[in-house]
Amino acid sequence: MKTTQTVTVGDGSPAGGTAATASVPPARGPRRGSGSRRERATRWAAAGFAAPLLAYLVAFYAIPLYRNIELSVHDYTTRAFVQGNAEYVGLANYVDVIRSDTFTTALVNTGLFVAVSILFQYSIGLGLAVFFRQNFRLSGLLRGMFLIPWLLPMIVSASTWSWMLNSDSGIVNSVLQAFHIGQINWLTSPDTALASVIIANIWLGIPFNLVILYSGLQNIPVDVYEAASLDGASGWQKFRLITFPLLRPVSGITILLGLIYTLKVVDVIWIMTTGGPGDASTTLAVWSYREAFGTGQPDFSPAAAVGNLLILIALVFGFVYLRMQRHQEES
Repeated sequence: MKTTQTVTVGDGSPAGGTAATASVPPARGPRRGSGSRRERATRWAAAGFAAPLLAYLVAFYAIPLYRNIELSVHDYTTRAFVQGNAEYVGLANYVDVIRSDTFTTALVNTGLFVAVSILFQYSIGLGLAVFFRQNFRLSGLLRGMFLIPWLLPMIVSASTWSWMLNSDSGIVNSVLQAFHIGQINWLTSPDTALASVIIANIWLGIPFNLVILYSGLQNIPVDVYEAASLDGASGWQKFRLITFPLLRPVSGITILLGLIYTLKVVDVIWIMTTGGPGDASTTLAVWSYREAFGTGQPDFSPAAAVGNLLILIALVFGFVYLRMQRHQEES
C-alpha cells in the first residue's frame, strides 16, 4: 500500500503555481522479533563454542577434584575401594597426615626442592636467553640442542641421571676420582640424595625457562637498547634497567608455571631414589604417590589428603601471583 504526498511549487496557491504529487514509500521499522532471534542465535553459537571447553573442564578437572576430595574424607582400603562402602571419617585423614613424622620432612624437602630448582632454572634460563639473543652463528643450532632435555621422555632423563650418579660405576664419580676426590654416594646417602634429584630437576627445567624468556626478549624493541648505548649505558646497566624490568610479566608467569610443575614432580625422584634413603628425598608429591601405589598395600585416603594439600599450596601461590599482577597493572 502506497501513500501520496502533494508537493506545491510556486506561491502555494493553485493559480500561482503548479502542484506535483510524488509517491513516497512509508518508513519501515524493524521487524518484530528479528532482534531477539539474532540475539538467541548469537547466544546459541557462543554456547556451542564454549561447550567443548566446559566438557573438558568438567571431565578432567571438576570430576577428578571431587573424587580426590571424596577419597580424602573416607577411609578407603583396597576392599572398600572395590566394594564402594568406605566409612566417612571427615578430616581425620588430614589430621593423621599432619601429625605424621613424615609430614615435616616432606614439607621441608618440598620447599627446598621447589625453591632451589626454580632459582637455578630461572637464573640459568635467563642467562642463556640473553646470550642467545645476540643471534651469532650457530645460535639456532645450539638453542635447539638445549631443548633436548625437555624433549626426552622423563623416564629416560631420570634413568640417565641415576646411572651418571651411581656410586660404583657412575661417570660423575669417575671424573671426581680423576681429581683425587673420594667416592660420593649421591643417591644412597641421606646427605646428598635430595641434592642429587634437585640437580637432575634443574637440568630438566632449564629448556622451558630458556624458551619462554627468549620469546619475551624478542618483544623488547631494539631501539631501547640503541638509545641506552647512545647514553653510554654498560651491558649490566642495560640488563638491570631495561631487560629485567621489561621481562617482569613474562618472568612472573614463567616462575609460577615452573613452581606448579615442580611441586608435583614425582617421576624424577621416584626413579632416582624412590624418596629415600628413608625420607631423605621424600617430597609431598612423592609421599602421596608412595602411599597410593608404592608400598604394595595401597592407602588411598591419606594419599588423596596429601594431594589436596598440594593443590591448596599451588592455589595459594596462584592467588599471590594474580594479586601481584593486579597491583602491577594498577600502579
